[in-house]
Amino acid sequence: MPYVLGSTEVYAQQTSWPLVLENAKTIILWSNDPVKNAQVGWQCPTHDVYGYFDQLKDKVAKGEIRVISVDPVVSKTQKFLGCEHQYINPQTDVPFMLAIAHTLYTEDLYDKDFIKIYCLGFEPFIDYVMGKTKDKVEKTPEWASKICGIAPDDIREFARMLTKQRTQIMFGWCVQRQQHGEQPYWMGAVIACMLGGIGLPGGGISYAHHYSGIGEPATGAAGPGGFPRNLDPGMEPLHNNNDFKGYASTIPVARWIEAIEEPGKVINYNGSKVKLPPIKMVVVSGNNPWHHHQDHNRMKKAYYNIETAVTIDYAWTATCRFSDIVLPACTQLERNDIDLYGAYSATGVLAMHKLVDPLFQSRTDFEIFQGLCKRFGIDKDKEYAQGMNDMQWITKLYNECVAANKGNFEMPDFETFWKDGYVGFGEGSTFVRHALFREDPELNPLGTPSGFIEITSRKIGSYGYEYCQDHPMWFEKAERSHGGPGSDKFPIWLQSCHPDRRLHSQMCESPALRETYTVQGREPAYIN
Repeated sequence: MPYVLGSTEVYAQQTSWPLVLENAKTIILWSNDPVKNAQVGWQCPTHDVYGYFDQLKDKVAKGEIRVISVDPVVSKTQKFLGCEHQYINPQTDVPFMLAIAHTLYTEDLYDKDFIKIYCLGFEPFIDYVMGKTKDKVEKTPEWASKICGIAPDDIREFARMLTKQRTQIMFGWCVQRQQHGEQPYWMGAVIACMLGGIGLPGGGISYAHHYSGIGEPATGAAGPGGFPRNLDPGMEPLHNNNDFKGYASTIPVARWIEAIEEPGKVINYNGSKVKLPPIKMVVVSGNNPWHHHQDHNRMKKAYYNIETAVTIDYAWTATCRFSDIVLPACTQLERNDIDLYGAYSATGVLAMHKLVDPLFQSRTDFEIFQGLCKRFGIDKDKEYAQGMNDMQWITKLYNECVAANKGNFEMPDFETFWKDGYVGFGEGSTFVRHALFREDPELNPLGTPSGFIEITSRKIGSYGYEYCQDHPMWFEKAERSHGGPGSDKFPIWLQSCHPDRRLHSQMCESPALRETYTVQGREPAYIN
């Protein structure tokens, strides 16, 4: 996405829900289930977004907004809104979108002015769609229908429908979690360009309207920072040796098991080469890779190559069970802390008062890392804690937040804040994603190499990757050759959806919570 739209997009503020509800006439929830996923947030959420979901439900019932869920499964959001469902075979979004682009182009329904003013590389892409380049296959609805399971005429009608009124496309994250997963994200941006709604309220494309309250009107206030990593002014790095013996100092997170399996292997990464390092020890803190890594059997075998595995956590996770040493951390109820309330809306700052002392033999993360420093021969007070205890750090972080907001948001002194437990920043303001770029693309360029939306990226093309070329394309998935819809051998397809009652694996070890959703103690499977 940084090459196409100038930022990762998935963590960026999106067009405010009030503006979407006021201006959008069609909303496409593409592999997106916001009613389910907005239950959780990166920081303490307000859940105000559910008020907008209620308004959307009312508008759907009155026929004021048409909502269509493009998804292989029926989602919680579809059930809540009572909206339409466009079934699609799993992992075949790109053929569907290519056929939409084909229809928009051949029926002269696309926004030529938007393409001309704001985009680069439309011609090479459309030559691919028309079968003039690459695989020499014209991406007609008939071609796509055999792959995605949607009838050709339905594809054409879907494409025409997108152009009749202002359309907001909202992508979820799971559509990216597949082989060649960057292609549907890139292709979605191309469709939005052809519709010409990017930068308009209730138009364009978003990749985060399901996440952490994004779309709630935001105050723009600065929140408190996090515990420093020895990068403060005057703090020199404790380890400044850059000799990694030819190995990479940083690797893609999804490849760390590969590094354990094949140290020294050279892989492609973002246009460069990365040499995977030999990993002898892992320290996992507040993370459960045994839940979210791709292949558990492969991971289990690779773990035998690690000399020591340490996990720091407050819950007995799968990662804890596969560790040599587990350091029990306390929960947020057993320590003092500070947090931003509202995440992207920046509604206020919370004083997180310790409710009870740490139970049993657990310690705060602050104390655990002080103890590790001591054993590694590092001055835990001077070099790690910088001469302050936990409450002094919380005070420092709060005062830095006060200074960052001075002149815009007046905040009380720390003692008053800690006593009151909360400071608010007031009402937020609405925002339109990419509005400034649309207003003047030269004064407000995107973060792409050209500053424009890059339908075709010379930069990506220059990397020479077989499965990620200079514009979005369809690449068949390895899994589809094993079965799925239309297969005579294995017609059943397993779609691993995000759970409804928790974030990933968090709290799934709690008997009280598990009783609310399990069947005979096990995760349920839904069969269509």
